[in-house]
Amino acid sequence: MLGVPSFHALAAMAVTVSMFVAFARGRLSVEIVSLVTIAVIAVGLYFFPLPGTEPTDGLELAFAGFGHYALITICALMIMGRGLVVTGALEPAARLLERIFKFNLQIGLLVSLVAAMVLSMGVNDTPVLVLLMPIFVALASRGAMPASKTLIPLNAAVLIGGMATTIGTSTNILVVSIAVDLGMPQMSVFHYTPIVLIAALVALPYLWLVMPRLLGDNRVEAAGVKRRFHTRLRIGEGSILNGQELASVIPNLPESITFHDQPEGPLSSQQRLHISGTHEALEDAMRVLKGEVAPAWVLDRIRRSSSQRREDITVVEMTVTGDSRLINRTLPTSGVADLYGVAVLGIHRPNRIMGEKEQYSTGGDLRIQEGDVLLVMGLNEELQEFARNDSLLTLDGAQELPRRSKALLSAAIMVGAVGTASVGLLPIAISALAGAIAMFLTGCVKFDRVGRALSAKVIVLVAASIAIGRIILESGAAEWLGTALALGLQFLPPAMVLAAIMLFVTLLTNFASNATAATVGTPIAYNIATQLGLPAEPLILAVLFGCNLCYATPIAYQTNMLIMAEGSYEFKDYIRTGVPLVILMTATLSVLLVISYGMG
Repeated sequence: MLGVPSFHALAAMAVTVSMFVAFARGRLSVEIVSLVTIAVIAVGLYFFPLPGTEPTDGLELAFAGFGHYALITICALMIMGRGLVVTGALEPAARLLERIFKFNLQIGLLVSLVAAMVLSMGVNDTPVLVLLMPIFVALASRGAMPASKTLIPLNAAVLIGGMATTIGTSTNILVVSIAVDLGMPQMSVFHYTPIVLIAALVALPYLWLVMPRLLGDNRVEAAGVKRRFHTRLRIGEGSILNGQELASVIPNLPESITFHDQPEGPLSSQQRLHISGTHEALEDAMRVLKGEVAPAWVLDRIRRSSSQRREDITVVEMTVTGDSRLINRTLPTSGVADLYGVAVLGIHRPNRIMGEKEQYSTGGDLRIQEGDVLLVMGLNEELQEFARNDSLLTLDGAQELPRRSKALLSAAIMVGAVGTASVGLLPIAISALAGAIAMFLTGCVKFDRVGRALSAKVIVLVAASIAIGRIILESGAAEWLGTALALGLQFLPPAMVLAAIMLFVTLLTNFASNATAATVGTPIAYNIATQLGLPAEPLILAVLFGCNLCYATPIAYQTNMLIMAEGSYEFKDYIRTGVPLVILMTATLSVLLVISYGMG
């Protein structure tokens, strides 16, 4: 006979549902709802403590999330991801995927989803997503699909792949271990992999074609067309242009690069070409052509100073005012590099016709005019001195250049952290923390830039989800729900029993935690199998699968929260895309389990 849930269990369920409704309505920010939830739990347990506890124990339960290893792990992973971005370590992988996306956006996304699934079968879900997420953020900045349309499908693909083996996630290991303790035989690594692979094939079209359409575009559109800067590209000794005609090399360059003079015949080292393009396009052109748009000596000087002073190199845009001494001068005659130690990479001339003869010197260099915008590279102190002394107005949108000299180091740190966690040498929390510390000590990430890597929204959301998970478990709410479930399943066919168990565990994992769902759901499933005379293994697998169907809320799993800030997601984005996937996977997996174990 099912009894009435305790006062604390009712209150825990009420708080959980209230938080879910508040998140779904979206009238209050995630931070406010999370902090109010924590406050309600803390105050409620202080005045109405759980049986056998003191009022102060409730405070500890409510605020324990801020010191929980899961939150520390997520913050450490964010810091390591930031290290990969600021050092440019992911640029080669991003350029490779960019070629695929340029060939066809849909094919690029499909290849990425399949790769994510395969990787997460052998490596823990979190490290896989940490490796892939910055690549897709970089791809979005380079004109591929926006991060908001790719990160949730990518995360879902990682979670599905992680479900396919007993070592794919720590939750899988927990479920299998509890099952063995209950008397079940040990499952091998690929014991149920074929079932998940078939389900993945069914889900893949939804991830690939439908899910991105359900998500918005988080790209911030520029107020106008991006500025195009005119400059002179000096061909380097090792350039692919040496001995080649320009027409044969143009297809390898960004589409936004324009050549304004196309000399006849083969090109030679040190030859200068008049080109124009956006800042990003000029960077790509210099990389591909191994050329420079500023004197090599001043670029070397800037890099040496950056290394000695441990300061990032910055690129800013500066407008020439009417009082500037630069007016009617060319860059070679301005003496900017000698006077200030900064490099002018290009000149943008707004609302004027380029190519007029009177705008160029006899040497072919553009004469600077009032209103021109200069693209300037240097260190902060020198840039400020240049702007102050030469009457320039610094515009918003300064960019820090990647610290490419540390790219291999940051990649090695990330691989080391992921590798030690994936083979079980260290827990992910310890390896991630060690990796974050290594990023700091080696200068890949600077202490004063940590705020850019961390998201306050994610931090308070993780803390609130941990508090909810604990109160659901310790109040007896999870146990009561499981008992109610067992009583209602005795008249259902096997497929419906499996689906009900899977959905129950899915509900727990999306609002409490994977560990809670595994701990509560596995014994319940085993007892239901005994009571109904069904084989225990498919019901245990239903629990395992349900623990991994954590797509419908950001609090369900740490990877969901990792992508929340980068994708600019709201709670309703997870509900809109995740609920259909949960239903699809539950139906598919239930039918496959019935067929595989002959339960029809």
